[in-house]
Amino acid sequence: MPIYEYFCPACGKKSSFLVKSHTATFEPKCSHCGNPGLKRALSTFAYHRSLSSIYEESGEPSRPGPDYYKDPRNIGRWVEKKFKDMGMELPSQLKEKIEAAREGVLPEQLKDLQSASPDATYH
Repeated sequence: MPIYEYFCPACGKKSSFLVKSHTATFEPKCSHCGNPGLKRALSTFAYHRSLSSIYEESGEPSRPGPDYYKDPRNIGRWVEKKFKDMGMELPSQLKEKIEAAREGVLPEQLKDLQSASPDATYH
């Protein structure tokens, strides 16, 4: 089901429409002002990369690239690699913590530091 975007010359806004099929008859009206005289707009597109290509571009955990730590998907990669190198299964509790961190959930021990001043000294 394609999504088509149209520009309304009357109100100057863009509207998006989900169409059941590219062969379906479709007469769009502006979703903001109701104008039927819309002009087809050039739509943006999404580019999805696989996790393996993201990891490949980031570099190995032992030799990270310059943007390695900017991508939260790299959290725990070194630990995962070390367990794999040793032929050991990553404990499920640790696996859950790594996945939670990748989703933006801080471990309980770090939640207190989240609102702390960056200038504070910790001992």
